[in-house]
Formats: sequence, C-alpha cells, structure tokens
Amino acid sequence: QEERMVRDRNLLQVQEHEQPILWKVKFSPGNSSQLSNQCRNSVQGKLLITDELGYICERKDLLVNGCCDVHVPSTKLFSCESCLPNGCCSIYEYCVSCCLQPSKQHLLERFLNRAAIAFQNLFMAVEDHFELCLAKCRTSSQSVQHENTYRDPIAKYCYGEYPPELLPV
Repeated sequence: QEERMVRDRNLLQVQEHEQPILWKVKFSPGNSSQLSNQCRNSVQGKLLITDELGYICERKDLLVNGCCDVHVPSTKLFSCESCLPNGCCSIYEYCVSCCLQPSKQHLLERFLNRAAIAFQNLFMAVEDHFELCLAKCRTSSQSVQHENTYRDPIAKYCYGEYPPELLPV
C-alpha cells in the first residue's frame, strides 16, 4: 500500500517543464505558396480553419502550406467574433483565433500557474501558444455539468481562466 501511495504521489507531481511555452511564431506572418513557410492549423473544421498565426479563414481559402490566404477579404486575424467577454465562444475556430491574440498571453500564463496539479500536467504537454489555445478551446470537463450537459450550450469553447457560468435550467 505504501508503494502504491508513493507511485500515486509521483504521478500527481508536476514535471518540470524543460522549456517555457513559446509565445511567438517562428516565421513572419506573410503568406506564400512556398513550402518553407508551413503553418499548423486547427485541421478539423468543416467550414472554418484557424492557422497558428491567428488567422481564421474558410477551408477553401487555406493555402497548400496550411496557412490561411491573407489576401482573401473574409480572412480575419485574431477574430473573437463568436466569443463572449468571459473567453467562451460558440465556434471552436474563433476561440483559437481569439486566444492567439498577443494580449491573451498574460491570462494564459496565469491560468497555467493556477491550474490544479493534474490539470497542469495535461497542459504542460503543449509547447507553444498555438498548441495551448488548441487544447484550451477544446471542450473539457470545465465546460460541462453533471458530466453530460454543457454549462453554456452555446458558448462551450473557452480559453478563459474560469469555466462558463452555469445557466439556469
């Protein structure tokens, strides 16, 4: 039993993060078709995609390098279009784009510093701002009550520090 307690305690200890989260993108935000300027993006959206630079675009406007085409008028940078002031959004891709705003760095750092140990271990696997926003905006146990009902069924993708407020049933 003592052996099991030691093992459980070790699992809950926060591992030292070998490198701090990278808050800046490694290449300039100019888009081209050259494969040297590759972008990661939010991938799964049927209609919308957010790239790691913070641009949100229609899937049809995604370049071969994975970046949104910034020359298309509907492409937006750091858009919070479907988001509430509490950092919860009704559309995942807008959540990621809004979360990527440089001004959100302080809020995200505070969240990481305050996160419960087990929760912090989950987020310590991310290596940069983009990965953190992808993970933070996914629906999680913070977005649900009673394990099967959204706290806010409309704005369920959150990058903010706190879960959505409970809406009256």
